[in-house]
Amino acid sequence: MRDRKEKILLTALRLFAAEGYEAVSVGEIAGALGVTKGALYRHYRSKRDIFESILRRMERRDAEQAAGHALPEGTAAEMGERYREASLGDMVGFARAMFRYWTQDEFAAPFRRMLTLEQYRSAEMSALYQQYLAAGPLGYMSDLFAARGMAAPRRKAAEFYAPLFLLFSVYDGAEDKEDVLALADELLSHALLRLEAEGKEKT
Repeated sequence: MRDRKEKILLTALRLFAAEGYEAVSVGEIAGALGVTKGALYRHYRSKRDIFESILRRMERRDAEQAAGHALPEGTAAEMGERYREASLGDMVGFARAMFRYWTQDEFAAPFRRMLTLEQYRSAEMSALYQQYLAAGPLGYMSDLFAARGMAAPRRKAAEFYAPLFLLFSVYDGAEDKEDVLALADELLSHALLRLEAEGKEKT
């Protein structure tokens, strides 16, 4: 039962990423799975039910990614001490892992592409795009820098995250995807050196 539900989610998400959420029907999802709509409805009540299951999965995995890299999964207001304890190395390691997560993971990568397609078609999708890929990551990094007492945390967050944001699109169209991963790693290594040097100058 769980394997079938998982296969439905992954198949639907790949279709949403390729064609857009609104353009895909339950019949198309069932057809891609080689089952009837009735068989699909035994697991999910509707296309919206599938979508909400995808969102719940992403929310859970997003928190797991942060926790797995010694970074706080809540807000700065909720977890101020954890924000202050986060090291620059942890932040860079997290960013490196997240770039791979959003470009290579079988669930996160099509979710990102779906939001990129749909952000201009619905307010809900636009808000999700901002939460996961734009204003959300920028605000999170800004809060982490601010918790360390760094000057101009929002600017530093933009300088840190903007190259990765650009490379999402570069990666999607690249023939040599390993080259893009290497470039992301190089940029993050330089960012770490720059931020560490600034920290030493303060002390």
